[in-house]
Amino acid sequence: MELVALYKRVIGLDIHQAQITACALIEEADGGMRIEQRQFGAFKRDRRELASWAAALRPDCVVMESTGIYWKSPYAALEAAGISAKVVNARHVKNVPGRKTDVGDAQWLATLARAGLLRGSFIPPARLRELRLVARQRQKLVGQLASEKNRLRKVLTDSGVRLGVVVSDLHGLSARAMVRAIIAGQPPHEVITFASDRLKASREDIFDALQGELSASHRFVLDELMHHIGEIEARIARFDARLLAGLDDERNTLALLQTLPGVDRIGAAMLLVEIGTDMDAFGSPDRLASWVGMCPGNNESAGKRKSGHIRKGNLYVRRLLCEFAHAASRTRSAFKAKFQSLVIRRGHKRSIVALGHKILRTIFFMLKRNEPYRDSATDYEALSVQRNAPRWIKALTKYGFITPTGA
Repeated sequence: MELVALYKRVIGLDIHQAQITACALIEEADGGMRIEQRQFGAFKRDRRELASWAAALRPDCVVMESTGIYWKSPYAALEAAGISAKVVNARHVKNVPGRKTDVGDAQWLATLARAGLLRGSFIPPARLRELRLVARQRQKLVGQLASEKNRLRKVLTDSGVRLGVVVSDLHGLSARAMVRAIIAGQPPHEVITFASDRLKASREDIFDALQGELSASHRFVLDELMHHIGEIEARIARFDARLLAGLDDERNTLALLQTLPGVDRIGAAMLLVEIGTDMDAFGSPDRLASWVGMCPGNNESAGKRKSGHIRKGNLYVRRLLCEFAHAASRTRSAFKAKFQSLVIRRGHKRSIVALGHKILRTIFFMLKRNEPYRDSATDYEALSVQRNAPRWIKALTKYGFITPTGA
């Protein structure tokens, strides 16, 4: 079967860390085919030369593989030259074994693109791509913060201090004050004065938990951990401010996403820089879920359904969706009912992934229709009135808007 050409001028790019191999397939006026092959370096001057060469050929289509992060700089150079390139999944364009060379890969990409067999991956606008750097580094910092907090708990346990047993949050206000007092070498009867009255544990239990054998090494490591935790938290705050400032024009969209149970302002911002605001780029919620990697894979042969493990997809979005799912499963919403119906027969982890899939589909329609979330099981307006009515009535009575009954 011959491939029918849909484009007359196409360019395929095989991109590596230090080299870019380009192959252009140009159909001449007489119907003949001209193949032009070039190799470029990976430095800025080389990327500019690549963009100039591609622009001179006036291509109908330019395609490149999503090879790690190496495609990003050439893509930006082509974009600056006014050329819209397609970034395609490497699994979709795998060459025949035994014929794999850089030149062969570039020509194979161009051949598939000429026949219209390749669909480009979603690439957000340049502004959102820059904010992705901020959001993804923030996720790394959050992971480091969790690691350091766990390490702090382990060092305290190693010293015999069991503060984590009587305090639910070892990094709350009063718990941190007690840890600092322990590092300073204060005795337990002085450390316990920093305990808040809101702690559920009794004073006797807290006093017993503070008994330990801290060496100089324990105090040194704990002090360094506390300083490092403070530094990471300050960095995360700066990243949050930068991210929200970059999305100042998307305030309405951020507010729209926050109507969804389990989604806060930072979570909405981090999701927005990953999937963008234009859902037409995906076309359907199924394609969006497939791109993220939140739907079961299709693997069937000889009429038998094999493993349906989710694909790699976008790890950053999947992590966010799992966080949203954990939070939504604890709210008064339809998501909680969905989670409870699944967890009995599918287990916790699979139920969280299924709930994240449902949240992602809901987000797709919210952004496409520009409508806030409306829960089918809970009236949030009535719930807000029920929770706040006594306080509102008290304030209205205090300032004379309502006359007390019997007055």
